Amino acid sequence: MKLDWMGDHRELIEKIIKYGNAYSNTYKLQRSYGTDMMFSASQIQTLEYILEAEDKEEKMSEMAARLGVSRSTFSKNVKNLTEKGLLEKFHLSGNRKDIYVKPSEKGREVYAKYTEFVRELCFDEIFKYADQISEADKQNFVRIMDLFADVLVWYGEKEQEARKLIRIDSSET
Repeated sequence: MKLDWMGDHRELIEKIIKYGNAYSNTYKLQRSYGTDMMFSASQIQTLEYILEAEDKEEKMSEMAARLGVSRSTFSKNVKNLTEKGLLEKFHLSGNRKDIYVKPSEKGREVYAKYTEFVRELCFDEIFKYADQISEADKQNFVRIMDLFADVLVWYGEKEQEARKLIRIDSSET
């Protein structure tokens, strides 16, 4: 059956789906990524967002939202990265409630090795193609990917709506 409803966009949608499937199949696998330790793509992305937000006053919940993961997933990754010595936790004097995380020196070193590895593995080639795309086309592609992500998150939340207890009248039993 030809999927006419997609029109000329079938190949683009197919490649986005292929990427999403490949990514979801490997997202939590522990790999070395050119370093001397094992971590998942989810964990290294958490470290990346923490490094990126280091000079900002961005909360972990805001980083999680930008990354498109739940606060719980982000917190678990922070816990794992802290246990691996890649992050350090802090609190302000006089305020033990709010916890801040910062990359450790080891975290910075591991991230530098990781970026060198993945850049050579695939990003150098990706960037060559991306350099040939106009800024307007890049922004359109960003919008497409955001729409996909937003719908997936929205639909997942919709499907997870809390169930309510409904009293059954004794006449119904």
